[in-house]
Amino acid sequence: MKSISFTVTNDLAQDQRMNRICSSLHAAGFEVTLIGRTGGNSKPLLDKSFLQKRFYCFFEKGKLFYLEYNFRLFFVLLFSKQDAYCAIDFDSILPNYLVSKIKHKPLIYDAHEYFTELEEVVSRPVTKWVWETLERWIVPRVKYAYTVSKGYKKLFDGKYKTNFDIIRNATVLRNFEVGGKPEKYILYQGSVNCGRGLEQLVLAMKSVNCKLIICGDGDILPQLKVLVNSNNLQAKVDFKGFVNPSELLEYTRNATIGITLFSNTGLSNQYSLANRFFDYMHACVPQLAMSYPEYKSFNLQWEIATLVEDLESNSIEVALKKLLTDKMYYEKLSANCKVAREVNCWQEEEAKLIEIYQKLFN
Repeated sequence: MKSISFTVTNDLAQDQRMNRICSSLHAAGFEVTLIGRTGGNSKPLLDKSFLQKRFYCFFEKGKLFYLEYNFRLFFVLLFSKQDAYCAIDFDSILPNYLVSKIKHKPLIYDAHEYFTELEEVVSRPVTKWVWETLERWIVPRVKYAYTVSKGYKKLFDGKYKTNFDIIRNATVLRNFEVGGKPEKYILYQGSVNCGRGLEQLVLAMKSVNCKLIICGDGDILPQLKVLVNSNNLQAKVDFKGFVNPSELLEYTRNATIGITLFSNTGLSNQYSLANRFFDYMHACVPQLAMSYPEYKSFNLQWEIATLVEDLESNSIEVALKKLLTDKMYYEKLSANCKVAREVNCWQEEEAKLIEIYQKLFN
């Protein structure tokens, strides 16, 4: 049984994509260890089929966090026995790269995002220069790599002459009955960070006759709560914070509309194909998404969402009102979701993922 470690900078309790990846590879006969970090607000880990390991970080964000995390991760990996090392996103790749060289073991790069083009990176020139310098050094030397969208693949391959595979963020296909819903609400699920259109969404709720539920935590949560209070929207916007995966699934299935919005700051946002985009589709919930290349291409084939060209509150308001009032249009999108989910599911992506790791060891 070949052993693989996967490393993330986040708290493992919230990472559904990594749960899918690690569960699939474990079921395929690999010994899998998922490594993350723990902090003051970490939730207890749920039992999984694969191994989970967290190490404590004193700092929880900023430059000191990344320095501490990478230093600690290097020694965790150095004193572990693995047949291959997989870095999930670029912020955990340096220790994996160094240990793989020291131990002469394969390195895999799993790019969920285009890290050096994230909004919080491109807005800081010095930070961007440091990460891009590392990227130019490491990425061309990585033999095995995959990412989540055609757009990201094109960017990586064009810049570094690599050959990334594509493993999309698709949701596990499960049978369930699409029935009546107890109440109408708009749902945002995911990290509550900058660049997700949440400020504009909250302001759009002033004239939208529906409730907004936000499931998730993140850097801008305090500012978002202030914005809600200052606009007297407490009765319309409900913050649920971190919600465990089984409870979140119920919120998603019972939602009226899902939200997948991003700013256009940085190529990572513009070429994303987010987990939640597939989560809403699998719940047969029409959604509001950006008219960026990946969402536009997908929607041209399946038409499961209403797309907006910009993040203006007025644009969001108009689109939400159409979904809430045009019953025929809404039901068409929901029916399209039911067809699209049968093809665009984790079971299809899982087969490609397992093939990558079988080739790696063969």
